[in-house]
Amino acid sequence: MTNTKLGIQKNIEMGNGQTITLETGKLAKQADGAIVLRTGNTMLLATVVSRKEASENQDFFPLSVDYQEKYAAAGRFPGGFFKREARPSEYEIIISRLVDRALRPMFPDGYKNETQVLISLISAEKNILPDALAGLAASAAIMVSDIPFNGPISEVRVARINGEFKVNPTISDLENADIEMIIAGTLDNIVMVEGEMKEVAEKDMLEAIKVAHDAIKLQCQAQIELAEQVEKAKVKREIEPEAEDAELLEKMRSELYQKIYDTARAIISNKHERFDAFRAIRDEFMESFSEEELAEKEKLVKTYFHDLEKEAVREMVVNEHIRLDGRKPDEIRPIWTEVNYLPMAHGSAVFTRGETQSLTTVTLGTKMDEQILDGAVVEGKSKFMLHYNFPPFCTGEAKFLRGTSRREIGHGNLALRALKPVLPNGNDNPYTIRVVSDILESNGSSSMATVCAGTMALMDAGIKITKPVSGIAMGLIANPETGKYAVLSDILGDEDHLGDMDFKVTGTRDGITACQMDIKIEGLSFELLEKALDQAKTGRLHILDEMQKTISEPREDYKSHVPRIVKMSIPKEFIGAIIGPGGKVIQEMQKESGCTIVIEEIGDYGVIDIVSDDKESIDFVINKIKNITAVPEIGEVYTGTVKSVVPFGVFVEIIPGKEGLLHISEIDWKRLETIEESNIKAGDIIDVKLLDVDKKTGKLKLSRKALLPRDKADSDDSGREERRDNRRDDRRDGRRDDRRDDRRNRRS
Repeated sequence: MTNTKLGIQKNIEMGNGQTITLETGKLAKQADGAIVLRTGNTMLLATVVSRKEASENQDFFPLSVDYQEKYAAAGRFPGGFFKREARPSEYEIIISRLVDRALRPMFPDGYKNETQVLISLISAEKNILPDALAGLAASAAIMVSDIPFNGPISEVRVARINGEFKVNPTISDLENADIEMIIAGTLDNIVMVEGEMKEVAEKDMLEAIKVAHDAIKLQCQAQIELAEQVEKAKVKREIEPEAEDAELLEKMRSELYQKIYDTARAIISNKHERFDAFRAIRDEFMESFSEEELAEKEKLVKTYFHDLEKEAVREMVVNEHIRLDGRKPDEIRPIWTEVNYLPMAHGSAVFTRGETQSLTTVTLGTKMDEQILDGAVVEGKSKFMLHYNFPPFCTGEAKFLRGTSRREIGHGNLALRALKPVLPNGNDNPYTIRVVSDILESNGSSSMATVCAGTMALMDAGIKITKPVSGIAMGLIANPETGKYAVLSDILGDEDHLGDMDFKVTGTRDGITACQMDIKIEGLSFELLEKALDQAKTGRLHILDEMQKTISEPREDYKSHVPRIVKMSIPKEFIGAIIGPGGKVIQEMQKESGCTIVIEEIGDYGVIDIVSDDKESIDFVINKIKNITAVPEIGEVYTGTVKSVVPFGVFVEIIPGKEGLLHISEIDWKRLETIEESNIKAGDIIDVKLLDVDKKTGKLKLSRKALLPRDKADSDDSGREERRDNRRDDRRDGRRDDRRDDRRNRRS
């Protein structure tokens, strides 16, 4: 611990050569809590502000968490017209959600004051990923404030690189990782997991979590020690007690609990009917009050009823192992699937599991459709996109559409991570791929339905994925007092809301490809987590079996209306010739053929994508490009176009962009006094033979007469002419040599 002139610092030695420094009291002192985190030359500023009082009639905890990367941190300008940071990118939203999911369960029950956490990247070292440090910075900011908090928590990234686990690896390290996860936890428990894997075993994933937790403990202890040095953090704010009515609660328990339990046990599979049945019990009870009494007690009645409903459902599941829709704990809802549902989409699938349904499409595009990634830290392009849409009607609601929600971005990112490991590599897949999942019905596990439908739609589109992927959401209901628990496969929305865990796992038959876990209780053991993973594997394999009844492998070929992409590689020195001045050549080829042509320089080559659904058009472009890039060969015969006529011969274009001189003496066997005697005009098509290529200048020497028959008279005349020309050349060369010797003598 270091007390500086302006602030207090705490160093965390991670044991892998990395040092993390937390500093408070120097910047942003008017916030309730502020931390500057530094590792290497990467710095984060995290602040927290919470209102002193809760809003009137506030019945939930209004927490907002925002992570933002300042472009100046990396010495870059923002893109766009305004050249300033605007709305958060999808990457920033995903990091904000990761921090939010770890922090939210740590605030005490009953704390309803509006709270805002802001994390800004203010300095960025190129090879360091700052996202996994955002949770540590945010938690430390809350710890040094007077805001009530049951933390600390911290987050780390753990990756397995060449068989060894590494905490907070560099960007270059991750290129060789087969496990990459961001994990959050407290001193005692894991609270959040999200990551992607390359078909790894369940035991390897558990080992990664254990390695991460060891690092998390170091960071949590450092926060505790830092907070002990901050005077403001020693006394936390009092939580305003919520209104209570013990008599009302006891009355509701005695009159309603058994009714709620019986309704839960009645096995009503339709979620809307089940909701109406529970609400009817509550509404009947509320009718016993006068209008004046109801105005006073309505809020408490609704709160207590929700608590009783949660208690009854949990007791039923734990004690009797009966679920709301009548399933056993490890039972999967009925599944039906269909592919090629949308005939004009490049690929489509419907995946329905119980009351959750996804209609997913696949669209195949070119390099021009790639997504540009323009962040302060992460730059580049992406050939694979997955978008998840959750319209209000899928839950029977009517709401204004306000653009893509954070939840939609998060769920789409999880599904993308699940499918990315099985996509073919760049050589086997010339396409940019966009997958879109529209959720048409939702009652739990819609992101996992997206994974299943996405797999089937990719196969329907003819994308040669290595293996099918399925996904399942696992739940947990536990009673800490009795030690009883139930691990639930393929959870309903109600089971997610009333349960203690939401654990999503995706994978092939051979291993896990992605996961996301949120834990709402303390003391979740690794043994229980292992049981959940084993049960998830069984469910995942069952779902794969159901999917493969409809489609078991990718189509042999793309659908007829899918544009074909043919790739060509050329030496990079020909790129300019194919594009032409101002793009003239490539534009003319596109106009003549109707193809889309994309050219990109990669290393020493130009890589060309020719895109069309018409094979003849593609062949036309291929021949054009071959002509442009062809290297003239001495002795070959070419059909060329006369480009210009001059007194001493004509210039003939034998291949696009390459002209040679057909000298007047090489036009015919008989002697021509003037070029007009040849009757050759610009635009004529003639056959010529390439006699020679000047090694210094690259000029082409052509002959037409070499392709013409010659009679004896012509031969004799030609011989005399050739001998005369040779004598003339010899005399000229002799005079040149004499002049050269004279110059040398004068210099001497």
